[in-house]
Amino acid sequence: MSDPSLSSELATALRCLRAGGAVGYPTETVWGLAALPTHAGVLTLRKGRDNAKPLQLSCVDAAAALACAEATPELLALAALWPGPLTVVTRAGAEVARDWGEGARWLAPGGRVGLRVPDHPLAQALLRGSGGLLATTSLNPSGAAAAATAEQARAYGLADLLLDREGGGGPAAQGVPSTVVLLPEQAGDPVRVQRLGALGEAELRRVLAPLGVGVVPVTEGT
Repeated sequence: MSDPSLSSELATALRCLRAGGAVGYPTETVWGLAALPTHAGVLTLRKGRDNAKPLQLSCVDAAAALACAEATPELLALAALWPGPLTVVTRAGAEVARDWGEGARWLAPGGRVGLRVPDHPLAQALLRGSGGLLATTSLNPSGAAAAATAEQARAYGLADLLLDREGGGGPAAQGVPSTVVLLPEQAGDPVRVQRLGALGEAELRRVLAPLGVGVVPVTEGT
């Protein structure tokens, strides 16, 4: 970080995370709320979210994401779209969740994990400083719209600290969440779109076509 004030702000955010707090940060989609994987439950508590709903695992790069999951042809193909507005729900690596302690309850329920690699310099800086992995979710109370600006994020009051550099630390959030896809348990089954967001189905089909894997749109009951 060449900006001394940003370096100081990031250091404060990392101290907050290590103390078990929640940090708000911008991404290319919507604002996120992050905690260390071992403290993932704080995000559900802050949002007033259903305890049964899983959280996302944000990763600093595709290599870090792939290290947390069982390698499949579908996952390796979709990794070409990272960093970017794509969350892939797939089978977690056998050993990985042990490092998350109680946080595995939210990050890998049923042995499946939702992986995301954000395409925003501040998000990536926060991830690098945190060891490459963070439990994350959109910054909003449960049932409300996700924050698309720092002002909205601040008004929600869910974060202990906002990593706020709009206009000076990368692109502004689009206000559209990431696309979420569910990878099949059985080889040859289609990839299912759970939520269509900032990444279109055409891109999913493009990278999966060489595998002969189809994409079932969200409108087909996924």
